Amino acid sequence: MSSTRSRSLALAGATAVSLTALTACGTSTDGTDGAPGGTVRLSVNGQPPTTQAFERELFDKHVKQFEKANPGIDIVPHEGFMDPKTFNAKLAGGRLEDVFYVYFTDARGLIAKHQAADLTDHVKDMPHRGDVQDALMKVFQDGQGRQYGLPTANYSMGLLYNRALFTKAGLDPDKPPRTWADVRAAAKRIAALGGNTAGYADFSKNNQGGWHFTAELYSRGGRMATEQGGRWKAAFNSAQGKATLQDLYDMRWKDDSMGSKQLLQAEDVQRMMGSGKLGMYVSAADNITVIAKQFGGRYQDYGLAPVPDAKATLIGGEGYMINPKAPPEKIKAGIKWLQWKYLDPDLVEQNIRDNLAAKLPVGLPMPPTPDIWKGSVRDRVEQAKRTHANVPVGNYQPFMEAAPHVTGVTEPPEAQQVYAALDNAMQAVLTDKDADIDALLATAEKKVNQIYSAL
Repeated sequence: MSSTRSRSLALAGATAVSLTALTACGTSTDGTDGAPGGTVRLSVNGQPPTTQAFERELFDKHVKQFEKANPGIDIVPHEGFMDPKTFNAKLAGGRLEDVFYVYFTDARGLIAKHQAADLTDHVKDMPHRGDVQDALMKVFQDGQGRQYGLPTANYSMGLLYNRALFTKAGLDPDKPPRTWADVRAAAKRIAALGGNTAGYADFSKNNQGGWHFTAELYSRGGRMATEQGGRWKAAFNSAQGKATLQDLYDMRWKDDSMGSKQLLQAEDVQRMMGSGKLGMYVSAADNITVIAKQFGGRYQDYGLAPVPDAKATLIGGEGYMINPKAPPEKIKAGIKWLQWKYLDPDLVEQNIRDNLAAKLPVGLPMPPTPDIWKGSVRDRVEQAKRTHANVPVGNYQPFMEAAPHVTGVTEPPEAQQVYAALDNAMQAVLTDKDADIDALLATAEKKVNQIYSAL
């Protein structure tokens, strides 16, 4: 799939790439790269592969439209986003584009190592600068508030639930669970339907267990790590961390509402939801499309609510930064491209129409209408989405209404290693009736602190 989250996190199962080898490269000192007539030649990545025919065609169309509107800029598109297997070699080898894609989780490290251009003075007057959510802009800022990149899309976690099963279980699908206690009660009623139906499911392997532990911990107000004096320390061995594991243990062993099959990952849970055998799980909106397209689900059967308790939610996403050796001409051109391509509500509305014409889903809280906006622009985009929707947007209204009011928290440093350490705890509470939650958290805490001490 081509959603933000699948590219950015590979469903949290891919190994995170270290960016310490990043070096400046490939940028001429005059900003023209030999282009005729003083034209700024700007290399950018993010071009979809030819296997994604619609996305590729749309990207290339945008390049032509942008160049027509900006005759002094020549866009040189490069395929791809970020491949953990090749990215380090590419950067070390001097092949970094002028404008390059990054995960939210990589921005901080790049900034700290001066591996991206300072855009602060160049974005002050950028159109719609003030319409992007502050929390997302801060992902690309240093401690002094200077800007080193721009967010272009994001996701946040919610509670995905099966409205059809809610109805069968005598639950109101228009009033999804708001707390973890509500989730537990609803899961018991759904599991009581029988037929191998699980009320709730969770991931527990390939780093996805630790990823979901993080999302559920955040929802209760906990944090994975804290920073003091530039050093990170594990913070999840807390009341919120214990409650996260205890609820899963209780649903699995006391309520029998999670089923006996465990050690699940994303595809397993999506398949269960698509077959009508699962009531709820924590998810981002893009899972709805996957369930419908790959696992036989129907859009009308699924709803999306804010994460239970909603004290905070895990957010992730993508953005772009600019080569640290780029001259002012290229920085200016790069910002103009990024604003035009990704941060222009006019183009968002056109993307909606293009996706509708291609019979792709319109109305989910994900691209082509990423939820990066605030205020009147967000209202405008949401209205356009409702007007042109070909999926039941009312099913996701609880999530959308809550989204502006739920604090977004990014992933912890060294996220994939941290997630691996928490996989064991998630697996234990779901497979071992004698699991010792205090011991599991203490062991994971020790491992994570060892990871952070090596930074």
